[in-house]
Amino acid sequence: MHNMHNLQSALVLAEEVGRLLTAQGLTLALAESCTGGLTGSLVTDVSGSSDYFLGSAVTYAYSAKEAVLGVRHETLLAHGAVSAETAAEMAQGARRLFGADIAASVTGIAGPEGGLPGKPVGLVHLHLSAADAEIGERHVWDADRIGNKRLSAEAVLRLLVRYLRRQGNA
Repeated sequence: MHNMHNLQSALVLAEEVGRLLTAQGLTLALAESCTGGLTGSLVTDVSGSSDYFLGSAVTYAYSAKEAVLGVRHETLLAHGAVSAETAAEMAQGARRLFGADIAASVTGIAGPEGGLPGKPVGLVHLHLSAADAEIGERHVWDADRIGNKRLSAEAVLRLLVRYLRRQGNA
């Protein structure tokens, strides 16, 4: 039951993202790591998403983040894949790659393994990149691997909704 509610609330968020993008005539791209494409899956659960959703790059490995999104090797070495810096370069890279008005990224440690000193399991960095904004967020979730992925994808959608609502009121 709990999972159904989560999926339902995620779909509501995805529909809201779609409404706001459509109303403002904006396009969206995504760059995902720990969520494995879940955010893009939620976005495309909405009928008509082809009007505003350009695509998503699921870049799990360092090499993919570099080759596909243009994340700098130095950034990954200095800060790691799960960092505000890498999330920012992922979003900026996706915006460039797809030619989107807005791009959002997510990178994190879904668990149960992979925690490091200062980087616990459940840590996730999100980033939204647009012509007029660069917004980063950091969260630490306390769920299992699947739960952490879902919470991360929903947080990306919430970040998009917040940004787009501000735009709509500008």
